[in-house]
Amino acid sequence: MSPAFTFFIGLLLLILFGWYFATDYGLRKRLLAALLAAMLVAFSIVTIWPPEKKIALGLDIKGGTSFLIKLQQVDKDKPITSGLLDQAVEVIRKRVDYFGGGEPIISPVGQDRILVQIPGLDTAKIQEARDQLSRVAKLEFRLVYPDNGERLRAIDNGTEVVPPEYKIENYKHAAEEDEKTTVERLLVKKKADLGGDRVSGSNAYYGNEGWTVQLKFDSEGAKKFGQITEQYKGHRFAIVLDGIIQSAPVIRDAIYGGDAVITGHFAEKEARGLASVLENPLQTPVSIEEERSVSPTLGADSIKASILAGLVGLAITLVCVAIYYRFAGIIACLALLVNIVLLIGALTMFRFVLTLPGIAGIILTIGLAVDASVLVYERLREELALGKSLKIAIQAAYEKAFSSIFDANITTLITAVILFLRASGPVKGFAISLTLGILASLFTALIVGRNIFEFFVDTGRVKKISMLHLISSQNINFLGKGFLACMCSLALIIAGATSFYVRGEKNFGVDFRGGDLITLSSPQTIDVGQVRSALQPINLADASIQESNQGGKNYITVRTPLHTSDAVEKQIMTAMPQAQFKVEGAERVGALVGGELARNSLIALGLGIFGILVFVWLRFELSFAVGAIVALVHDVTITVGMFSLLHRELTLTMVGAVLTIAGYSINDTIVVYDRIREGLASGRKGSIEQIMNESINQTLSRTILTSTVTLIPILCLFLFGGAVLRDFSLAIIIGVVVGTYSSIFIASPIVLWWTRARGGSKTSLQREITSKQTKPATAS
Repeated sequence: MSPAFTFFIGLLLLILFGWYFATDYGLRKRLLAALLAAMLVAFSIVTIWPPEKKIALGLDIKGGTSFLIKLQQVDKDKPITSGLLDQAVEVIRKRVDYFGGGEPIISPVGQDRILVQIPGLDTAKIQEARDQLSRVAKLEFRLVYPDNGERLRAIDNGTEVVPPEYKIENYKHAAEEDEKTTVERLLVKKKADLGGDRVSGSNAYYGNEGWTVQLKFDSEGAKKFGQITEQYKGHRFAIVLDGIIQSAPVIRDAIYGGDAVITGHFAEKEARGLASVLENPLQTPVSIEEERSVSPTLGADSIKASILAGLVGLAITLVCVAIYYRFAGIIACLALLVNIVLLIGALTMFRFVLTLPGIAGIILTIGLAVDASVLVYERLREELALGKSLKIAIQAAYEKAFSSIFDANITTLITAVILFLRASGPVKGFAISLTLGILASLFTALIVGRNIFEFFVDTGRVKKISMLHLISSQNINFLGKGFLACMCSLALIIAGATSFYVRGEKNFGVDFRGGDLITLSSPQTIDVGQVRSALQPINLADASIQESNQGGKNYITVRTPLHTSDAVEKQIMTAMPQAQFKVEGAERVGALVGGELARNSLIALGLGIFGILVFVWLRFELSFAVGAIVALVHDVTITVGMFSLLHRELTLTMVGAVLTIAGYSINDTIVVYDRIREGLASGRKGSIEQIMNESINQTLSRTILTSTVTLIPILCLFLFGGAVLRDFSLAIIIGVVVGTYSSIFIASPIVLWWTRARGGSKTSLQREITSKQTKPATAS
């Protein structure tokens, strides 16, 4: 689709959205909702289809290698500028083109780093790519044999030989007439007459003779360049970068003073490119700080496993929701399917690269998307129990549930946005899919689902609905058990913290503490003890080795100190030839990058907690904000502690899981808080503790149902999603269970205790909540 067409569709959708919200209930509103949903679904399908061409896949899915390169600042007086970084990108781009392959990505990252992604790079070429990318650029000025090409013609005719100090080079450049690339053979000196380190600056400008390149030398270079140009006036000299001739101008006059101009009917692009070459980018040393590679086979196995997990999770979710809520459940299922289509369409339209964590975000969205429908339907059950007609009950259910849905999703959105802004690599893809999934679920639940429901009711096609009610209303004294629950949590936190302290650096994966990680596959069962014995001769028998199985293959991952994976690969292959090992993936992360990732992860978590604190404070009251943050920290701490107790490693992908847990924890807590706020603001009789207990009991059914529905796709991801995402899904499972528990037994008691500690009364709490209860506009 053309940009103009996309812009027109977007403008039309915006107008329809405005018209929809400005219209009162009735046939027109439903027609606008139907038109909006149909257009968005159609637009998404057109954007996605055909998926094999439209959906961009990350290296962890299609296979390939990525390098994070850092430019080293040698001279403090010459900082690495954005211009120098851009020039270095172009030099590296030319080097990457040498490897062929499809559509490499070379982009600047921050102020002094460059990310290089080469899809489909064979493992045999990784070392060659490593050498090419880390090599310092070499700029040279070499004289062309000074006879205007006569010696070269004689060599071609067989009457002369190539002089020993010269060699024949090809010079590719655009012909003046048709701008097509032509190849010119030149007889060029082997040894440089002048080094590129003598160039102090270069720039391109448009002058009387067209595009011109200005060149400046330092004092030593100016003197030598003057001698060369005086001696070889009228002849050509070649400007060579990394052994490739970039230009071969004619010396018109002797040039002293260190300033020279190069003319030659340049196009703007060619002139600027030559000036960039003469600036001598990558003259300073560069280092590869991070390297990750995945074989196409492992990528294909991973995406198959992830898609299988997603489809199984989706199918189970649809069946469970349809059985439990019956007709209303079928509408929720339809809204969920629309949600998934819109989410994938948005990811494709904005050209986001789909990674394995991104797929995990989509699968997590399946569970979260049903949450809004469950909130509405549980409210609907209560309204019908009061004796209201179905039409009035539906309107009341959506209006009362909106506050919970709005607050819960905004808090989750806060963590997703902060994760997107602070994270890097694949985790950013997870944040994108989660953010778009939240927005899509709000649209489908509050607009698509509601209008379908109201259509059947208003037209008389549905006059009565029934739902299962497996979890009946209870009268449990949850707050009375708060102290016992806190003691249990404290014991678990101490156990996790002790394990974390004892294990030390072993808690952290290669992403955070640096080092090498290599993944090998074998068609046979792998004996870890035999692998350790094989590594004994190179003193790496104590390396961290993990086994896994996926798609009928056996895998081992070996984590070792930095720059040792090549030796590990060679040693294992040599010592165990019968295992028929194949390299499926490798990672190499410098200690500096690992430290930065750890620091950025803590900053992201801190910003997320602060953002949630402010939002909950504004929407509720300080005691609620304190309770929410304590519950959030409780959930994150226990999850990390459980990982340590289970001897799992914290990786970059785990950062996304932890922040998702934070978002889910707040989501669950906010729903309980919203019902407590409603109970206090309604002036209900009883003490604060009684009202809070009643509110928790009223939301118990919803809490258990949404946690179950969220766990279904994540459990499928854990069981069928393959080894790559197993730790990620395990963290989410732990987080959902702990988050459900904390929203009842931790967050609410904290509110009660905090209020009592400040000497607050029920009346003062009601007054403060009422003053802040600025109800957001209801989506319908």
